[in-house]
Amino acid sequence: PDKKIGVAIGDQILNLNAIANYFDGPLLESKQDVFRRDCLNDFMSLGRPAWLEARSKLQELLSASNHTFQDPKIRSKIFVAQKDAIMHLPAKIGDYTDFYSSLNHATNVGIMFRGKENPLMPNWKYLPVGYHGRASSIVVSGTPIRRPYGQTLPVEGAAPVFGPCRLMDFELEVAFFVGPSTNLGDTVPASKAYEHIFGMVLMNDWSARDIQKWEYVPLGPFGSKNLGTTISPWIVTMEALDAFKVPNMAQDPEPFPYLQHKESCNFDIKLEVDLK
Repeated sequence: PDKKIGVAIGDQILNLNAIANYFDGPLLESKQDVFRRDCLNDFMSLGRPAWLEARSKLQELLSASNHTFQDPKIRSKIFVAQKDAIMHLPAKIGDYTDFYSSLNHATNVGIMFRGKENPLMPNWKYLPVGYHGRASSIVVSGTPIRRPYGQTLPVEGAAPVFGPCRLMDFELEVAFFVGPSTNLGDTVPASKAYEHIFGMVLMNDWSARDIQKWEYVPLGPFGSKNLGTTISPWIVTMEALDAFKVPNMAQDPEPFPYLQHKESCNFDIKLEVDLK
């Protein structure tokens, strides 16, 4: 009946609200209330050392040699079957920024809008290209998305028309959840970014491409990108993804110093899409 924070263990969910008192390490002993919230914001705000302490404690409690949760009566109180749970957004999302994450992505979209002769804008190889999205229509996976109406330009040189989108598109993406927060005006260089990235989540950004093509010049997406963004309820922490790290792609030209980092931030993760 109430939203709880949980950790996926096989086909079960470990209810962290029910075991908050077990987080008795030096960083979390006085912060156990973060596990009794209805979302992850307060926990994410504690920062990477606290995230690592929580992960270590969970690994200890769930290891085969640890008998803390072996009693069936205890297990029935702290585990819930995933199939019986109602999933929610994992955090209250105040803002998000959408990026061209790869050369392939930027080139494909550039061809769609500008043709093969001019796919990449001059700035792409120098800076992270993105735009601030709207957080109000981010919903959990499985939420129905309605086809939007808007203006399109079916015939070049003719007047625009109003009607339903005929080029609905979705993008298989991953997104970052970040914390702790910063103060207005503070900067975080790329070399410190990893201290702020809590984890990754599967994301499906819905787009009305024919509406976008007409409206996006000069200020970028508007109604064409407001219809919805769906994300998984499960955030996979960066530590859980360490095994999938691969060397960074070579960057030419070399980035400015504020964008340079030594951390490997490329991942070899197999993702699939099914169309129904």
